Amino acid sequence: MNPSAEQHPAFPMARRCPFGPPEEYAKLRASQPVSRATLKVNGKPAWLITKHEHIKKVLGDSRVSANLKLPGYPLQVPVPEEMLQAVPLTFLSMDPPDHTVQRRMLAPEFSVRRMRELRPRVQQIVDERIDAMLAAGGPADLMTALALPVPSLVICELLGVPYEDHPRFETWAGQIMSRDISEEERGRAHYELDRYVDGLVTAKEGEPGDDMISRLIEKNRAEPAVGHADIVSMARLMLVTGHETTANMIALGTLALLEHPGQLAAVTADPALLPRAVEELLRYFSISDSGTARVALEDIEVGGTLIRAGEGILPLNNAANHDEDVFADPDTLNIHREEARSHLAFGYGVHQCIGQNLARLELDVVYGTLFRRVPGLRLAASPEDLRFKDDAIVFGVYELPVTW
Repeated sequence: MNPSAEQHPAFPMARRCPFGPPEEYAKLRASQPVSRATLKVNGKPAWLITKHEHIKKVLGDSRVSANLKLPGYPLQVPVPEEMLQAVPLTFLSMDPPDHTVQRRMLAPEFSVRRMRELRPRVQQIVDERIDAMLAAGGPADLMTALALPVPSLVICELLGVPYEDHPRFETWAGQIMSRDISEEERGRAHYELDRYVDGLVTAKEGEPGDDMISRLIEKNRAEPAVGHADIVSMARLMLVTGHETTANMIALGTLALLEHPGQLAAVTADPALLPRAVEELLRYFSISDSGTARVALEDIEVGGTLIRAGEGILPLNNAANHDEDVFADPDTLNIHREEARSHLAFGYGVHQCIGQNLARLELDVVYGTLFRRVPGLRLAASPEDLRFKDDAIVFGVYELPVTW
């Protein structure tokens, strides 16, 4: 039975900056774990799912769709209808079997074996950026000195994108991720980024190199599965998500450890704790809270509540990752937490983040190297004075002033 038509909360809700999910999430989990909300972006209704078990059920259900062009899909940013229908879907917004085809093409690029091979180069990049930061002297903005350059350099090398172009694609990505710009600005950023990536793919079709885009092109030539526009779409998605999310996690994780000196001391004393600390930080922040938006294709029941076909669904990862039924004392950072790996920060089901192994690798190397090489690292500003990305689809911090 559906909940009564009470006053629906507006979504998104403000986080408890700098740490913790919105306070409303715990209240909803306790009283109405499947509830209606009104989207701030367009005033339309959507279902909020806040319990871990219910979110896994929704994300594993073939009766819900990731297709953002379907009526009822809960868009997070204002997009003109004509633009929405004209832009090709990325595989993130495709359903099987189309999603399956593209995921199979990309999966070998992010395998555990491939990440092992990549680790020495990631280590080299991190060391070079820390060298440059130390040579310049403090205070420094960790975002521009380390957090953003590391994943940008790594994804550029993987894709075969010239790193000297990073100011342009980072700007476009930031605009696309923002909730606080006009439809015209977002449309222009989409257009410029698409044109840029299309040019890269076209060039590699004529002169391939040793990079991911070239391998996708060659694989598709040997066994045609997708078109030119699909490869452009895959490359664009990897370029944007390959740096934006990890950059924010590097900065937020550094901030959290600096603000929890006992936890930091434990990690520095025992580097074997790093993988578990990475999982706990991913759980703790859950920066892509509503990145798993869906729309029901058929009537489904979740937690005793009927969601009808055509209705939008927002499974809130940040709410799931602070669910008391799964994580003891969930609002406390605990790098010793055994259940941390149960988090849903990378989603769940067929759309679980394909780049999660790369993100884990980068976070592990950055945290392990930064605090070992700069043991006196400390904040150069009060956490209350930091500017957090409450206006973006992916949560983070704009600057992180540090010194040593």
